[in-house]
Amino acid sequence: MEQKLVEKILQATTMSTDPDISLSSYDEDQGSKLIRKAKEAPFVPIGMAGFAAIVAYGLYKLKSRGNTKMSVHLIHMRVAAQGFVVGAMTVGMGYSMYREYWAKPKP
Repeated sequence: MEQKLVEKILQATTMSTDPDISLSSYDEDQGSKLIRKAKEAPFVPIGMAGFAAIVAYGLYKLKSRGNTKMSVHLIHMRVAAQGFVVGAMTVGMGYSMYREYWAKPKP
């Protein structure tokens, strides 16, 4: 009886080496994972794109900033980029709350 108990414990604690058993998160490639995550939280890629656009615009306008100091220009661009990302996160959180609590079909 003691031997059977030890075997059961060993079976429960050892990992399976069966190649047919796999986790779905390890089977998908990076592109499909990004698409799946973007569908789950659509405002994350929007925030990332907005951040990149504001940074690109700031770099483009760097030469024509006039007599504004470089540090002031960079601070303005940082604040704009962070504001866009925080705004996208806030809208995304509101959207997910709406989807989960108000738009959820009644059982």
